[in-house]
Amino acid sequence: MCLALALFSVLDTTAKYMATVVQLPVAQVVWVRFLSQFLLIVLVTGAIAIPRLLSTRRLKHQLARSSLMLCSTVLNFMALRHLRLDQTQTVYFLAPFVVALLAGPFLGEWVGWRRMMAIGFGFTGILVVVRPGYATFDPALLLAFGSMLCYAGFMLLTRYLSAYDAPEVTLFYSLIAGTLVTAPFACAQWVWPTELRVWLLMLSMGFWGGLGHYIFIIAYRHAPASTLAPFIYLGLITHVAGGFLVFGQVPDEWTLAGASIVVLSGIYLVHRERVILAQRRAEQAAAARG
Repeated sequence: MCLALALFSVLDTTAKYMATVVQLPVAQVVWVRFLSQFLLIVLVTGAIAIPRLLSTRRLKHQLARSSLMLCSTVLNFMALRHLRLDQTQTVYFLAPFVVALLAGPFLGEWVGWRRMMAIGFGFTGILVVVRPGYATFDPALLLAFGSMLCYAGFMLLTRYLSAYDAPEVTLFYSLIAGTLVTAPFACAQWVWPTELRVWLLMLSMGFWGGLGHYIFIIAYRHAPASTLAPFIYLGLITHVAGGFLVFGQVPDEWTLAGASIVVLSGIYLVHRERVILAQRRAEQAAAARG
C-alpha cells in the first residue's frame, strides 16, 4: 500500500504539471492517463489475453468501480489546477473515515464507538484546513471532496472484488470507463504537444497509474479495507515532496495542523483494528481448545 501511494503521488505530480505548466486540457490529460495504461497492459499481456481479462464474476460491480475511478480522476485533476498537492491530499485523508463508516453495511466490517469517535475527530481536521468563515473558500475544494467520495467507493469495491476476480481483471476493468467515456472530449479539445519531453511525461502517467493500481489491488487481497485505508496518510509526505521539488510549493500551517489531526485519528483507527483482530484470534484459539 505504501508503494502504491508513492506511485500515485508521482501520477498526481505529473498530471498537475501537464495541466498547469504545459497547460493541456484536463480531458486530454485524463484520457492519455487511461489510454496509456490500457496500451501498457495490452503490451505486457498481449492482445490475446483481452478476452480473459474481460471475464469477470461481478460485471456490474466492475463497471461501477471503473466509473468511480474515472469520476475520482477527473475531479482530482480539475482540483489540481487550482490547489496545491498537499491540499488535495489532505482532503483525500477523509477517504479512510468514509471507508470505515461504509465498510460495515457494505462489507460486514463494522466499527465500534471508539473508532466512531476517531472518525469524528478526523473530520475536525478537515475543518481546520478549510476554515469555514475565517478564510476565502476555494470552490476547488469541492472538486477535491467529490473526488475523495468517489475514491472511498472505489476502495470499498476494490476490497469486495478481490474475493471474486483476479487482480489483472480488476485492473483492466479500471480503465474501461476512462478510456471510452473521455475519448470524445479529449479529441474535441486535443492540443498537440511539440516537445518529446511532454509526450514522455504524458505516457508515463499510464505506467505510474497502472503499476500503482496493480499493487493497490494486491494489497486489498491480503488485508481488510479498514486496516489498509489509514495508510493513505503516508501519501502526504510524497505529495508534499512532489509539490516542493516540482512546483516549489510549501504547505501552510493550517494544512499541516489539519493533516496532523486527521493522521492522529487514522493512527488510532489502525491501533483499534489491531486490538480487535487480536481479540478475535484469542477467541478463536480459546474456542479451538474448548
